[in-house]
Parts: sequence; C-alpha cells; structure tokens
Amino acid sequence: MKLITAIIKPFKLDDVRKALSDIGVQGITVSEVKGFGRQKGHTELYRGAEYVVDFLPKVKLEIAITDDLTERAIEVIKSSANTGKIGDGKIFIYELQDAIRIRTGETGPEAL
Repeated sequence: MKLITAIIKPFKLDDVRKALSDIGVQGITVSEVKGFGRQKGHTELYRGAEYVVDFLPKVKLEIAITDDLTERAIEVIKSSANTGKIGDGKIFIYELQDAIRIRTGETGPEAL
C-alpha cells in the first residue's frame, strides 16, 4: 500500500477528484494549505499599498491506495493537475505500513 500526498492548485481540485474517481480511487482527504516552491510568492497591490504574498494557497490531497492503483493514480494526478505554469505542485509517494478501519477492525488493503 502507498500513501500519495499531492499539493495542487485549488482550482484543479475538481478535475483531479473526478479523474481519480474514474479510475476507482474511493477515498481522498483534502486540506487547504499555504506554501511556496520555486515561485517564492509574489507582490500584490491593495488599496494603493504594495505587499508581498509569501505563501500561496494550495490544496493538499492525501490518498491511501493499493499498490496496483498507484502508478495510474500518479499519472491521473499529473495530467489533471497540470496547467504548464509554475506552481502546478508536487506529488510525494510514501510506503504505507498498515491501515485500520476503526468501525470494523479491518486491516491492510481491505481497510482502504
């Protein structure tokens, strides 16, 4: 099992969710986060004053997934979150040691 963490632009969330659903991914955890990568933020003008926005709004997806769906899920996230512009995001893949469904006590892939 793997845990995929993807940081994407907020307006791409619906596209990514639908694409993952289409390949059979059943559960996603979504968090609104802020951060920056190579773009290092930007400056904005508000009521005549210029200020620096260091942290940009992003969406963090966490997906616990079976090994057989991992590569397809990564490809789907890459294609559906891509705008071709800086700040499209990152995908991180971790080994998932175990999962436990609290309600039933199921463990491993059955708990996903």
